[in-house]
Amino acid sequence: MPENRVTEDPKEKHNKPPYPTQQQQTPGTEAQMSPNADHGEQSYRGANRLAGKTALITGGDSGIGRAIAIAFAREGANVSISYLNEHDDANVTAHWIKEAGRKAAKIPGDIGNEDHCKRIVEQTVRECGGLDILVNNAAFQMTHDKLEDWSSEEIEHTFRTNIISMFYLCKAAVPHMKPGSVIINTSSIQAYNPNPQLLAYAATKGAIANFTKALAKLLGKQGIRVNAVAPGPVWTPLIPSTMPEEKVEKFGADTVFERAAQPAEMAPIYAFLASSEASYVSGEVYGATGGKTPF
Repeated sequence: MPENRVTEDPKEKHNKPPYPTQQQQTPGTEAQMSPNADHGEQSYRGANRLAGKTALITGGDSGIGRAIAIAFAREGANVSISYLNEHDDANVTAHWIKEAGRKAAKIPGDIGNEDHCKRIVEQTVRECGGLDILVNNAAFQMTHDKLEDWSSEEIEHTFRTNIISMFYLCKAAVPHMKPGSVIINTSSIQAYNPNPQLLAYAATKGAIANFTKALAKLLGKQGIRVNAVAPGPVWTPLIPSTMPEEKVEKFGADTVFERAAQPAEMAPIYAFLASSEASYVSGEVYGATGGKTPF
């Protein structure tokens, strides 16, 4: 794997837990987070590894998705971001894409709807000139203490957003993809070391790891590589908008580094997997968990 493109140590820039007491309404926004997250805005340096490519990133408005978008744009790719309704965050991400001299498309809506997934792909191809890289990154989670606290509606929404949408998006995207194209899915440490309070979310992340390996075999003969990244705790709006205050305050403290990762620390992994440097890598799940679990 190539050298990490993050040129600053986020540990020095961002304090370790405890974090300030904070709560947000789901899906959360970057502006309300304290401390602010680092997406590589000032640190990521591209090397033209994705020149001439077009990428579609779900959940691209904030968090890991924003960091991936910045990295891909600085590597030379046009970037389309899909998001639910966080327009302010999406505008900021689009700003950074355009600042890198690349085309940016913003597509709001619910990826749990198959027709919308088809529209996302079609609009990306139309506005950005094709589709070479699909990053299935958007996700929903909610914490509960008792099994009966998960309503039928929430369970279905979690699965529809986190894993069923991947079927929809891949089905729509693959006909536009040429040999050498790439699909990258965001799994999680929850696939391997599940937190019972994240029961529904953890189950979908396990399914994503399995989906990734099976899809890699299915699409291999078409020359399309499929991999996943499994992050540990990462400081994103998902955390203060879906976890109790006491969990947010100590988030990431149980890692080897005694802190959560910054989104900027995830982006180089996605950039590597999207590039030709990973031409012999498919069906893999790359862990970036802060030393919490082996894969």
